[in-house]
Amino acid sequence: MSDHPNETPDQAAEQSETSGAIDRHELRRRVIETLKTCYDPEIPVDIYELGLIYDVSVDDAGFVDVTMTLTSPMCPVAGSLPGEVEMKVANTPGVAGAQVDLVWDPPWNMDMMSEEAKLELGLE
Repeated sequence: MSDHPNETPDQAAEQSETSGAIDRHELRRRVIETLKTCYDPEIPVDIYELGLIYDVSVDDAGFVDVTMTLTSPMCPVAGSLPGEVEMKVANTPGVAGAQVDLVWDPPWNMDMMSEEAKLELGLE
């Protein structure tokens, strides 16, 4: 975390990058915020709250690995959504590079959605 209370997250990222130190927790938080801008077009909830993101890991060099799934292997965006996610994550300030691994095990189910997503979809 920065010693400057009025510093923006982008300024903190720039400072970390120039000093050579990477705050992995802060970078992971920013990546999750980026993931919340990605949507499955069939469901009006972001992919993070839907539970499609299984893991986000950041290494000491700022490289991010995202493990994700889709609602089903027959999902119409199976060919495009992982690439969109990878591009958005790679363009997050402070990220040195990104890779998205698409997995099918465990299979996604509605229990993986956050309470927020369930409320948004009227499932609670």
